[in-house]
Amino acid sequence: MVLSHAVSNGDAYIQSAFASRHLQAPLPRFNMPENSLPKEAAYQIINDELMLDGNPRLNLASFVTTWMEPECDKLMMDAINKNYVDMDEYPVTTELQNRCVNMIARLFNAPLEESEAAVGVGTVGSSEAIMLAGLAFKRQWQNKRKAQGLPYDKPNIVTGANVQVCWEKFARYFEVELKEVKLSEGYYVMDPVKAVEMVDENTICVAAILGSTLNGEFEDVKLLNDLLLEKNKKTGWDTPIHVDAASGGFIAPFLYPELEWDFRLPLVKSINVSGHKYGLVYAGIGWAIWRSKEDLPEELIFHINYLGADQPTFTLNFSKGSSQVIAQYYQLIRLGFEGYQNVMKNCQENAMVLKAGLEKTGRFTIASKDNGVPLVAFSLKDNTLHNEFEVSEMLRRFGWIVPAYTMPADAQHVTVLRVVVREDFSRTLAERLVLDITKVLNELDHLPSKNSQGQSHHDMGKNGIIKVPKKSALETQREITDVWKKFVMARKSSKVC
Repeated sequence: MVLSHAVSNGDAYIQSAFASRHLQAPLPRFNMPENSLPKEAAYQIINDELMLDGNPRLNLASFVTTWMEPECDKLMMDAINKNYVDMDEYPVTTELQNRCVNMIARLFNAPLEESEAAVGVGTVGSSEAIMLAGLAFKRQWQNKRKAQGLPYDKPNIVTGANVQVCWEKFARYFEVELKEVKLSEGYYVMDPVKAVEMVDENTICVAAILGSTLNGEFEDVKLLNDLLLEKNKKTGWDTPIHVDAASGGFIAPFLYPELEWDFRLPLVKSINVSGHKYGLVYAGIGWAIWRSKEDLPEELIFHINYLGADQPTFTLNFSKGSSQVIAQYYQLIRLGFEGYQNVMKNCQENAMVLKAGLEKTGRFTIASKDNGVPLVAFSLKDNTLHNEFEVSEMLRRFGWIVPAYTMPADAQHVTVLRVVVREDFSRTLAERLVLDITKVLNELDHLPSKNSQGQSHHDMGKNGIIKVPKKSALETQREITDVWKKFVMARKSSKVC
């Protein structure tokens, strides 16, 4: 009789991934490892480390979509290996993008005939869309100045100081002067009157924001258009408008259909919108839409044929995934106008629930408006002992990610907290957040002020009594804001990117 026995082959017979030697050894952080890992071990290691990330659903700092229906998730996964740029190989995907462009252009009231194709392109987000729109304005302005025999080396763009950083990137990367309209306390968007005053013959466009990142407020594009029309008529210029509708482009048509901000205004030549914000698609999709073909210079469009057919392209990148384009089309036909309107109404109502709860505490001043992007921006009425940065930091213990930040010039002494209300932020979560904020406030009330640590630097008076110079409330607020701003930036800079 032959006796046999199984020979163990190390990790191949270990059932638990956590008993594997691969999870015991430190992993290289700067160099590729010499040897391979079993797929189970690699997955477990990465999955465990990702557990330390914040919960996307509780990340109230972000405007970006964090939930989609399982059917759309499946469509995205099925298309994850499709390179969008291979238009000849994936013609249906290209057709879906064109359908999205046409639907969005008509949602923004582009002056198109019934079967006329709209002019636009899908991008990886509003940042790329803004770069493309800015390049189109710059080239249009340069071409006109050349034809007139005038200098064309000093273009500028007029915006509010509340613009997103991508506008500063555009100005710096493409050598355009950025002329910013400063803000003031209580008025955190661009003043159209001041903006038009800053326009000169070198202004390639004025950028208006439909949904400020700071407090969600819509800028008055209609007034800007009217004032700019008047100035153009007096000067002979034809300075146009671009609308940065990254956040508000999928809100205004459904909640404020009578609001004139889009292509109904003659000077609005292009609009960008983020599909991955209130377009309800995961991160990685934006849209740039032009009023007409005349507003997009032909020389900016490239034609390639080495992928199988002639393909026009106007993008800053080349390869990108197809999943987000497909997901955007799914949302547009799945929800329709009615569905988007219901989602936006729910978001707005939940924002009002949150606002009412915060006001009920009696501790906050609301900086956001009821009409605009569904978010709530708020400041402490009294932050002489504890400030908004402390509230933000302590809320993380409950899992909430609520940002605190200072306003831009000339309102940088104002600090606010902001909660973005997305589709997946329910009324229940809004009520729970108010309860947790109340707990944080009660705890802070029993803690000493961090600002009191500086007393040792003051002069000593008679009988050893510390002489503390009196400061105005504004000076105290600015001092606390500066200290916490440095503290937060130090924490961010210490993280490995």
